Amino acid sequence: MTQTRIQTVLEVDDLKTRFVTQDGTVHAVNGVSFHLKRGEFLGVVGESGSGKTVTMMSLLRLIPMPPGEITSGEAMFGDQDLLKIDLDELRSVRGGKIGFIFQDPMTSLNPVLTIGYQITESLRLHTKLTDKQRDPRAKELLDLVGIPDAAARLRNYPHELSGGMRQRVMIAMSLACDPEILIADEPTTALDVTIQAQIIQIVRDLREKMGMAVIWITHDLGVVAGLADRVLVMYAGLIVEEAPVNDLYANPQHPYTEGLLGSLPRLDQKGLDLVNIKGQPPNLYDFPTSCPFAPRCPYVYDKCLEENPPLMDIGNGRKTACWWDLDNDRPRYGN
Repeated sequence: MTQTRIQTVLEVDDLKTRFVTQDGTVHAVNGVSFHLKRGEFLGVVGESGSGKTVTMMSLLRLIPMPPGEITSGEAMFGDQDLLKIDLDELRSVRGGKIGFIFQDPMTSLNPVLTIGYQITESLRLHTKLTDKQRDPRAKELLDLVGIPDAAARLRNYPHELSGGMRQRVMIAMSLACDPEILIADEPTTALDVTIQAQIIQIVRDLREKMGMAVIWITHDLGVVAGLADRVLVMYAGLIVEEAPVNDLYANPQHPYTEGLLGSLPRLDQKGLDLVNIKGQPPNLYDFPTSCPFAPRCPYVYDKCLEENPPLMDIGNGRKTACWWDLDNDRPRYGN
């Protein structure tokens, strides 16, 4: 086993997911490959419909099937392929070794069960704690995520808590079994800015304390700037750029990333006008055979319309799926 494999907690190769509907087949994820190192904070960014959430939910087979279908791929978590192991094995991974924080805690939490019951249920399924040990552990988890008067909160129902408190409960539940990976799906979207900052700080502190790897899904590049070690940029169900976070912000290597950064207010670029990405997002009913960003791209040329570029290694831990060399303003390979 190589040193790289030892340091890698998750390795995904050629993941494809589609949804068969009455209107046609939606090609949601179109050949995604990436890895996650132990203890790493990985940001996954892109606009709505880019495939971020479907990619991560596919890994744990949480998409509804049908209409969803995982048509190819491999997702190695240790020596287990998450896409092929039986459901009993997968259930021991979900919520146990891999925690998942969903976007909307109000719909993710059961409204008729107390907070305490929902946390202890996870502990019952995934740990060997006795009945007497579970309540103290549940209180400890609420303390960990900064919920005051944790013992009393265990008796509350979800509707009795604020949005920020419910999100903290979701984090506590996802951490109940000391997971190796925490997947956070836009966990701060519905919260005000102050609460967003608190949730982000909680996850950052817990990652450092517990040593777990984190995948943070977001459409907000400003959030991952201060969080991530490495960033994946997704568009049309594909990863179009991968880079260490500082390199991505300093020198984007894909026109879509360049457009996203250009639309983001930045303190280091005062006085510059914000830009917008022209055109419309791609039609996911069409499987991409040419570059899906070509209709919106200022650098488009003939090859972009003929062939969809693969995610190419360009050195220094960077990859891009673009036929145009942005640094030298010329085609990357030949004409």
